[in-house]
Amino acid sequence: MNGRIQQLLDQISALEDDLREALAEQPSSMLFQIKDKRIEFEQSIKEVHQQLKTNFFRWLVTNRPLNLITGPIIYAMIIPLVVTDVFVTFYQWACFPIYGIKKVRRSDYIIYDRQQLQYLNFIEKFHCTYCAYGSGMICYVTEIVARTEQYFCPIKHARKILGSHARYARFMEFGEAEDYQKKLEEYRRLLANEKY
Repeated sequence: MNGRIQQLLDQISALEDDLREALAEQPSSMLFQIKDKRIEFEQSIKEVHQQLKTNFFRWLVTNRPLNLITGPIIYAMIIPLVVTDVFVTFYQWACFPIYGIKKVRRSDYIIYDRQQLQYLNFIEKFHCTYCAYGSGMICYVTEIVARTEQYFCPIKHARKILGSHARYARFMEFGEAEDYQKKLEEYRRLLANEKY
């Protein structure tokens, strides 16, 4: 990989770390504190949240009818999501130790904290639980597949792709054949030594 590109990728990684820290220190966190896994709001914030909560019947009347009609289609997606989750989790459990890859922790990707928001009614909390699982699970699976790709084939595509995982930018260029096996072993070594 070109030295300039590697330098830029290192800068991007450092900036992403800085951004994560800055977001974690954002003033909104002054509204709540995280104690263990529980989020605690100030009493005045709790009271405001309770006042802003839409009761179920009002929510049902004011909700868009098409949202209600498409609900069964959306929630039917839970079946392929759970099946994928089970198979990919089993794959990483069985194969990652053989490859020397550290396992992806699902709790880093699937976060259930929106249920603690008192301004959401029980249906909205149910929606949030489903979305937290679905989007978190997809990110969890993406990281498992990304680590697998780094282990077996860390090569960029010849054609531009619209979306890729964070590891992709560091992969070898398409057609970069010189010392391929040596570079592949280096990618594997880096993967085994990562701290998560």
